[in-house]
Amino acid sequence: MAENGLTLAIVIPWYGEHIPGGAEAAARDLAKALAAAGQPVEVLTTCVREFRADWNQNHHPRGLTTEGGIRVRRFPVRRRDTTAFDRVNYKLMHNLPVSPQDEQTYVDQMIHSPALCEYIGRHSAEYIYFFIPYMFGTTYWGSQICPERSVLIPCLHDEAYAHMQVFRPMLHRARALVFLSHEEQVLAQRLYGINADAAHVLGTPVACDWTGDAARFADRYGQSGFLLYAGRTDPGKNIELLTDHFRRYIHETESSLRLVFIGGDPPPDDSGRIVGLGFLPQQDKYDCYAAALAVCVPSAKESFSLVMMESWVAGRPVIANAQCPVTADFCRHSNGGLYFSNYEEFRGIVAALEARPDLAAALGRQGGQFVRSNFAPLIVAERYIRLLSHLADLSNSRSG
Repeated sequence: MAENGLTLAIVIPWYGEHIPGGAEAAARDLAKALAAAGQPVEVLTTCVREFRADWNQNHHPRGLTTEGGIRVRRFPVRRRDTTAFDRVNYKLMHNLPVSPQDEQTYVDQMIHSPALCEYIGRHSAEYIYFFIPYMFGTTYWGSQICPERSVLIPCLHDEAYAHMQVFRPMLHRARALVFLSHEEQVLAQRLYGINADAAHVLGTPVACDWTGDAARFADRYGQSGFLLYAGRTDPGKNIELLTDHFRRYIHETESSLRLVFIGGDPPPDDSGRIVGLGFLPQQDKYDCYAAALAVCVPSAKESFSLVMMESWVAGRPVIANAQCPVTADFCRHSNGGLYFSNYEEFRGIVAALEARPDLAAALGRQGGQFVRSNFAPLIVAERYIRLLSHLADLSNSRSG
């Protein structure tokens, strides 16, 4: 049981058991891990359904509920100027220059709940607030109310949004910064010149108490020994790069390999070699990992990657993008995956894994050991609890 006398509040724009997204999963998993470790925890969020929903629309009723054993307080959002926001967001999505005025428009017209901010102001002494991720109004406006009790979990990627100067003061004001990986901290230092004493690399919890059944998946879905992509298929995830490399590989090698997508729609394909299975039940997803030859993580912009961790828990290797410092670094430290910087390297990796099942098994096994040693829920929860105790000690010493 945690004995720091503090309640940790996770503040996030939307929250739910089945909402997709890396930050969303990190918030859920962290809340559950902390609660299991005896740390009082609440989630403060808006009534908006999820990222892809209308940010002007309050989907959930306001107020306090218990969801998956976690106390969740929801607050309504105010209406925003969607046209003004979209104009700036278009520039950011296409890496076009933005002015200081554009940046201010972005944060002014981002999803925002004055009611949530008012609650933080009225109850500031009752919580230590953990804001996740960096780019939404719940973090930008909420963390300004009591910065001395605010911790940011930015989930930074090297993307246009992270280069906006409007976020720099936010990271400097916060009492502490929590990063999911060492490389994410390096990026924050490069972008914002953060105070190293305020930075803590704590990771995010990864469930390790499950097993996948490859044979069961093959019986149910008729697929085995495939390359797997799991997750959203947004443009920033480098899906086109992966499918281009895969098509070239099967053309040049006459391999019978297939590329399976779960959790997102694959691009159009006439060959029958790229297969979309949609969203799978949880156990079927775990079985899918176990049935794969390897799991592909082609994105160059990640702050963690739950997918690669789950692949390793299932005992399967990862094929990552060398341009992503975070996933490439995890591959090196775990000895659980390989990474490519061009097609020739991709071809060599896939060919080696196809030819040597023992290599694939060894990589997956080493990756699994890495996850269980570093990111098992109790291990990560204890890191966060130690940080809370450290913050409480600092507060007591200053008040004394």
